[in-house]
Amino acid sequence: MPKTVLYARVSTADQTLDHQRDQAEAAGFKIDKVVADNGVSGVSTRLADRPQGKRLYDLLAPGDTLVVRWVDRLGRDYRDVSDSIRHFMRDGVVIKTVINGMTFDGSTKDPIQQAVRDALIAFMAATAEAQAMATKEAQRAGIAAAKGDPRTYRGRKPSYTRAQFNKIVTMLNAGEGASAISAETGLTRQSILRIRNDRAGSEKALALWGL
Repeated sequence: MPKTVLYARVSTADQTLDHQRDQAEAAGFKIDKVVADNGVSGVSTRLADRPQGKRLYDLLAPGDTLVVRWVDRLGRDYRDVSDSIRHFMRDGVVIKTVINGMTFDGSTKDPIQQAVRDALIAFMAATAEAQAMATKEAQRAGIAAAKGDPRTYRGRKPSYTRAQFNKIVTMLNAGEGASAISAETGLTRQSILRIRNDRAGSEKALALWGL
């Protein structure tokens, strides 16, 4: 008997499995089974390589319906999304999206319908990847902007105290080596070398953290 399977991917804290299922049921889908991946990137991890995503390839059979909130749940990589949709269509599986109510069915033989369908798959897969790249770029820009404001971005908290820093500087000025300073202060040799190579930056880090 044909079944309807919802595939959900939860990649951030503001997404939930229940929300994706509620949306699908509100759109009129009667879900027989839910398959979900949590904390998995749609950009770097192919559908077939995800713990639960790869189950779909064994679970779905001809006549089944695969429901996703939108194609970005299948992935954020153009090739992965388009290849996955075409693979399921070749297996006789119908793919439906909750958002916009899209249907991808491999049973049509009409060349015009096939062309329209394939163009739509390509467009939606490309859109999913473009959105992911735009989000990533915005996050990078936000971090870069925040780095210019010490109240917003202070970097990692120093592993040394002000007293240790002063001791290190004094010993370095006296010509002491990193190993001797490490033994004296209790800090790692790598920490001593980082301070030696960037005294100004190390002191600035203390100031940013109010140390």
